Amino acid sequence: MKPYVERGGKYHAFRSLVDGFETFAFVPNTTSRAGSVNIHDAIDSKRIMSFVVISLLPALLFGMYNIGYQNALAAGALESATFWGMFFYGLLALLPKIIVSYVVGLGIEFIVAQWKGEEIQEGFLVSGIIIPMIVPITCPLWMLAIAVAFSVILAKEIFGGTGMNIFNPALITRAFLFFSYPSHMTGDYSVWVESHPICGLGFNAGPDALSAATPLGEAATSTFQGFECDTIWNAVTGLIPGSVGETSVIAIAIGAVILLWTGVASWKTMLSVFVGGALTGLLMQALGLTHIQWYEQFVLGGFAFGAVFMATDPVTSCRTECGKYIYGLLIGFIAVLVRVLNPGFPEGMMLAILLLNLFSSLIDYCVVQSNISKRMKRATK
Repeated sequence: MKPYVERGGKYHAFRSLVDGFETFAFVPNTTSRAGSVNIHDAIDSKRIMSFVVISLLPALLFGMYNIGYQNALAAGALESATFWGMFFYGLLALLPKIIVSYVVGLGIEFIVAQWKGEEIQEGFLVSGIIIPMIVPITCPLWMLAIAVAFSVILAKEIFGGTGMNIFNPALITRAFLFFSYPSHMTGDYSVWVESHPICGLGFNAGPDALSAATPLGEAATSTFQGFECDTIWNAVTGLIPGSVGETSVIAIAIGAVILLWTGVASWKTMLSVFVGGALTGLLMQALGLTHIQWYEQFVLGGFAFGAVFMATDPVTSCRTECGKYIYGLLIGFIAVLVRVLNPGFPEGMMLAILLLNLFSSLIDYCVVQSNISKRMKRATK
């Protein structure tokens, strides 16, 4: 098949597409050119992206179950619902969003790669699965398609594609939806509960609308003086309303272990986000601005998910070792600060990471210049 898709071949228009699938499935057979400097390793960027997708699976699978669980709970049919019934309900509700995310995002990347005569970049392999996990389950497919297209074109390809973007594409998608369609991204309980009837799964669909709020929405409404939740354990396990992948701290922790064990993510960035959030939470408590315990900030909203899967993005985060500490601390600090002091934006994690994406290169620059200055002083002595 390859001769037909090479330059001058009958199906040259599909060259980038075939190359993308080939290099995803097999180790590339290209070798280093003489005279170039290379580091040989057993892993490449496609394998790194594959590890990230694997680490996302626990949160994704639990999120599917939680969709069905929240629907059965809202319908008052929790006792009659079965585990597999709730899981497959969530699977069928989430699958169209995953398909739309990949079809739109990868479609644009295929077109751009063919137009530029380059290989298909593998970065959207991760973004495509993260995006459905951080938007409401009731988000209309057309709305999601517009947001994904906006993100891929204006937050990624316009900067040069994977490795060149300064903002996390998945977070730009969420930000686009948040500011363009705020009524579909609020903390109302009805936004986070899928209520379309899917027959044969052991329980009836939930109501079309329900006036309630997520735990994070309740906290923001009460100006962070407390939030209603059966137990902290429910928030840890994830049996609460919220974005598909952000509710279960246990599932996110499993993903964090995979990322750290494979060496894909930096423990320095990850740990610093939690330390920054904890210190800021303690400060807010000391000032009397909130009665929520510092550790409760970790189980609310997307704090844990953002710290593990988004703050550690190797493209948009800091790359110097000292810079990773500063980057993570500032994300944790700003996320809690926005949550407590600005009730209009209860989910401060998105804004915190996007803001630090903008300053990550500056942080790295300052760290490098500081090291240069110290070494120059030692050389002078």
